[in-house]
Amino acid sequence: MTAPAVKILVVDDEAPIRRLLRVGLTNEGYSILEAADAREASASLKEDKPDVIILDLGLPDIQGHDLLANWRASGLELPILVLSSRTDEAGIVKALELGADDYVTKPFGVAELAARIRVALRHRLQQQGERPVFQVGDLSVDLVKRLVKVAGQEVSLSPKEYDILRLMVQHAGKVLTHQHILRQVWAGSADVQYLRVYVRQLRQKIEKSPDQPQYILTETGVGYRLRVAD
Repeated sequence: MTAPAVKILVVDDEAPIRRLLRVGLTNEGYSILEAADAREASASLKEDKPDVIILDLGLPDIQGHDLLANWRASGLELPILVLSSRTDEAGIVKALELGADDYVTKPFGVAELAARIRVALRHRLQQQGERPVFQVGDLSVDLVKRLVKVAGQEVSLSPKEYDILRLMVQHAGKVLTHQHILRQVWAGSADVQYLRVYVRQLRQKIEKSPDQPQYILTETGVGYRLRVAD
């Protein structure tokens, strides 16, 4: 017997977008549910029990941000990926701050979207407890021993550098906004430029080419994402 396909609820009022997602993600092995507005989405959540939600921020009956906030306030823990225009950085940041697991910009590639879905699903499963050891490429982070290695060689980090990396490991694959990192590492008492300095220092220690990072990826105008193994 094979496991049932992961069910994805696509919430978007544009029929062509829903059709594109239905065809593309079905080919990736997912089962697709569709909703054109918040009312249909809420009904599908109750009746169909999806595993993942893809949410467009521009819905006809309620703002996507408000719907996202309502879902998270009600205790909904499903992975939620938001759809956004490429230039809407403020909307992306707001969605992530409200509890979105990731965002996908329009236009988008189905293969990339499927990869983001897999990461979001893994991240939700991993939230039950920290992984003692994180590994991607030549980078290894042991959260128990507080040991960071690159290509087998131990790397010495400052306390703040380690705190940033540890936070990223805890949420590997997920976009962390600048403000979220500042709140967690500095209790919100530092500014974004301060964070950029520490990230630059961290990259110099763990990246082969700091100017072309492979591990700590920049989400322009939004924050950072720690790459996970493919």
